[in-house]
Amino acid sequence: MELVDKIGVIYWSYKESTEIMAEKISNGIDEAGAKAILVNVVDFDINTIDSYYKIALGCPAMEGEALEKSEFEPFFKAISGHLNGKKVALFGSHGWGDGEWMQEWENQVKDLGAILFDHGLTILGEPDKAGRRRCVEFGKAFAEF
Repeated sequence: MELVDKIGVIYWSYKESTEIMAEKISNGIDEAGAKAILVNVVDFDINTIDSYYKIALGCPAMEGEALEKSEFEPFFKAISGHLNGKKVALFGSHGWGDGEWMQEWENQVKDLGAILFDHGLTILGEPDKAGRRRCVEFGKAFAEF
């Protein structure tokens, strides 16, 4: 598989909501003709980060609209030096608030020199049928970005 075909969909999920989003985004990427590699951060080999030409990162809002501290944030810090010039999409679920964590995360990614795809996709709670369709469409659009 060539680098240009491989899109990482790397996520952390507290319950199932962000995991469902990741799966549906991966489905959309595959439907668009690219190859999604779906991986939970706890299973991701950081040494492979440069083998992805695009990365979709997923993390729910936690503790007052912040990235999850014990698993996702250390992972994000570890890959941050590899995001310059890379196309990155962000997504995650939330149970409260107005998406402030996503706005802050988008700014962090841009500050690292990444090419941010659109605005991060946020869904309140577990994605319903319409939310799942939004995730698939987000994945398709990211594959074509």
